[in-house]
Amino acid sequence: MTQKVAVLGTGKIGEALLSGMIRAGWTPADLLVTARRPERAEELRTRYGVTPVTNPEAAKTADTLILTVKPQDMGTLLDELAPHVPADRLVISGMAGITTASLEARLAAGTPVVRVMTNTPALVDEAMSVISAGTHASEADLAHAEEIFGAVGKTLRVPESQQDACTALSGSGPAYFFYLVEAMTDAGILLGLPRDKAHDLIVQSAIGAATMLRDSGEHPVKLRENVTSPAGTTINAIRELENHGVRAALIAALEAARDRSRELASGNGK
Repeated sequence: MTQKVAVLGTGKIGEALLSGMIRAGWTPADLLVTARRPERAEELRTRYGVTPVTNPEAAKTADTLILTVKPQDMGTLLDELAPHVPADRLVISGMAGITTASLEARLAAGTPVVRVMTNTPALVDEAMSVISAGTHASEADLAHAEEIFGAVGKTLRVPESQQDACTALSGSGPAYFFYLVEAMTDAGILLGLPRDKAHDLIVQSAIGAATMLRDSGEHPVKLRENVTSPAGTTINAIRELENHGVRAALIAALEAARDRSRELASGNGK
């Protein structure tokens, strides 16, 4: 872990990466950060002991550059970076919908690029980060990306052609669960429970269900059937979910997220 790593555009996800890397053994002196606001950069220096630099300085100094800006800001960032990035730098992009080919076209010929889609549970070290190699990325480059993002959760390698689907499922995925918890909390209130009690009941149920899915090895259908007694309460609820098209709505929602990721990749997204 003697290589210098720079996190560019250090927002919440970038800060989560910094924090996780330090806990995993990286030395703060080997971590560089850039931020749009000087006060934000100074806050990161104070909190973690990392070194704030400009984007061009990061490109010249760091061995690995992690781009964590919004996709809409990619053009501005690359205008600053491209003239200063040698072809032996590893560039890791965490920008939704931005292909490795589009980054390679803006960087020096042969620059290794790795694309990563992570999600907000990185803030609590429970991220799901999906990793794909660009044309020039080596096995060592992929392993390095896994080491970095493994500090804040799990990693999974996929072909880049599957990245838009992964963005829809796991990149945006936490929002769907938050939305579901919000709706169930409202239902609990409607059924006569105080908001705080409804929230606690639902959150613990969600944690328990997720743990069973992860640890039991059972198919979700089997786990659902174990809860669903004949003529019981659960099957009545499931019937209403089916009557209201919840399954179809979820499929349509994920397709819409995938399509938006493709729009960003094509340059049609704003």
